[in-house]
Amino acid sequence: MSYKLFIINPGSTSTKLAGYEDEKLLFNLSAQHDKEEFKNCSSYLDEYPIRYKKILDLIKEKNINLNEYSAIISRGGPFKPLPGGVYKINKTLIEDIDSGNVQSPHVSLLSSKIAYNLAKQYSIPAYFADPVSTDEYWEYSRFSGMPEINRLSLWHALNCKAAGRLAAKEMGKKFEDLNLVIAHLGGGVTVAALQKGRAVDTTNANSEGAMSPERTGTLPALELLNLCFSGKYDKKELMKKILKEGGLFAYLGTSDGKKIEDKIASGDEKSKLMLEVMAYQVCKEIGAYSAVLKGKVDAIVITGGFARCEPLINFINDHVSFIAPVKIYPGEDEALALAQAGLRVLRGEEKIMIYK
Repeated sequence: MSYKLFIINPGSTSTKLAGYEDEKLLFNLSAQHDKEEFKNCSSYLDEYPIRYKKILDLIKEKNINLNEYSAIISRGGPFKPLPGGVYKINKTLIEDIDSGNVQSPHVSLLSSKIAYNLAKQYSIPAYFADPVSTDEYWEYSRFSGMPEINRLSLWHALNCKAAGRLAAKEMGKKFEDLNLVIAHLGGGVTVAALQKGRAVDTTNANSEGAMSPERTGTLPALELLNLCFSGKYDKKELMKKILKEGGLFAYLGTSDGKKIEDKIASGDEKSKLMLEVMAYQVCKEIGAYSAVLKGKVDAIVITGGFARCEPLINFINDHVSFIAPVKIYPGEDEALALAQAGLRVLRGEEKIMIYK
């Protein structure tokens, strides 16, 4: 039996839509928004009716009959902490989104709200899978060193787990039987230790670990404290430096991997050094998360957009391949990962989780 799935993935100025029949892509569309459309929106929640209408218009324009689809699968947002898995979108989740009972305000939260209302309109189920707030930490992982601050599980769960499943398939094993260290290398960097499919510890992609193309990663605490009270920056400016203008961008003026590779090829020593610095920091995290698994690592998995960057991957492989085989799965195909998650529940391979 085959299944058709409708995928929803909102971004800042667009909502990506995709259709799959099993794992075959049927279409890939984008409902684009001019920033003027959101000028009167005081929060991401105010964008919902605008986005919903545009999606309905696109469905009509492209003659997409959602009555033929088995399910709608949406990208999961920074909900409250949840075990990984595939969840049916219910009224409780929508109430939490509307009331702000989430970890951070982000447009991805609208994905589930759009899916929920489309599902009601077309009488088909709606799900989300492995949200960024996937939390499978064991007790040790939650402590920071300061009782007032807990470590939060906010990471690239969807892509990391999808890459882990690819590695398991290649190895002829079940994902749930393997110990993996998985590194997502994109605009943000996540390194995670997965014990038998459970992410027992991860770097917080916003505030910890290796620097990334755009983010600083972990910073020396006392020096950061001095900067905070230097009078040079307010909170908003520092947040921008940490989350959007840190890492490679801060040192090189670009976070574009292709441009950095081109500069290296032309002999730019600073670009080469900083790319290797990022790779070096990723290697340290891979080593640390291998220790979490007591060195019992079946594979190190590298994924994300920067997994296409050959100099970066060569550096990482040279430094960590002594731990376990290194497997590379470039890119981040969120639509396919969501479709695969939907297929697992529709085929009865995975139990549907209940959001409470």
